[in-house]
Amino acid sequence: MIYANLAAKRAGEGRLFDDVEKVPEQPVGLLFGTTDKIGERDNLYFVHRIDAAVELWEAGKVQCLLVSGDNRERYYNEPNKMRDALIERGVPKEVIVRDFAGLRTLDTVVRAKEIFRAPSVILISQQFHNERAAYIAQNEGLEFVGYNARDLEGGAGLKTRLREVGARVKMWLDVRILGTGPKHLGKWEYLPITGHPLEEVAVQESPRD
Repeated sequence: MIYANLAAKRAGEGRLFDDVEKVPEQPVGLLFGTTDKIGERDNLYFVHRIDAAVELWEAGKVQCLLVSGDNRERYYNEPNKMRDALIERGVPKEVIVRDFAGLRTLDTVVRAKEIFRAPSVILISQQFHNERAAYIAQNEGLEFVGYNARDLEGGAGLKTRLREVGARVKMWLDVRILGTGPKHLGKWEYLPITGHPLEEVAVQESPRD
């Protein structure tokens, strides 16, 4: 557990930022999904991640936002919730791309590289999550920096930290021992960035609703 935790921290050292002005520009902002509600209450992890993504867009740090999350159930759709929240905050719809198969962090990172052909990304989540994503990205050969969304304090934050211990052990096992891949891959998908491999053909296709 100690080694897995330190491995994630080392992967993020010098590459994760708290100040949006210090974040190097990258073509893609990779926004990690979570539920927008906990019961009847807003999920502040979701709120703060949306805030961070909007800050990056408004600062001109990204050309597009790839929002990746879980969509396994009919009435649970993290990518759509994120897209709607971003549009409500003024991010243009045409620069938001949804990955409906980001079932977990590993899937999101690998699919960003293999399916969406992102040349480099800004990881967008809380620092503890960005560190774990950084370890996976580093091992996948995906160029990255990260922007840390505001974290939670108190009891809610403590529960998440405790769960993160197990998540980092699973991260290390997946990458180093099990060779785990995404549950779903498929054909290449287009990102609205300059020089994307599918740029010429994709602009003629209508985006999914």
